[in-house]
Amino acid sequence: MASASRRSLGQLLQQGWNEIPEILASTGLALAGIGMATVGCYNYAKMDGDNRRYKSTYVVLRPDDPKAKLIRKD
Repeated sequence: MASASRRSLGQLLQQGWNEIPEILASTGLALAGIGMATVGCYNYAKMDGDNRRYKSTYVVLRPDDPKAKLIRKD
């Protein structure tokens, strides 16, 4: 029993892939999805993604508001 607790990470992943491949595959896909969503949300916020040309509600900004400079004039 002592040798069973002294396995490397690669051996545990290999055993897990042989015993529960659905869990390991879906965990990998979920981590990849979380990573891509994080990058997408970061880029959306960084590139001012909320500055849409046609909005569903009106937004009133004062002239001294820093966001007023970012409004599209198309």
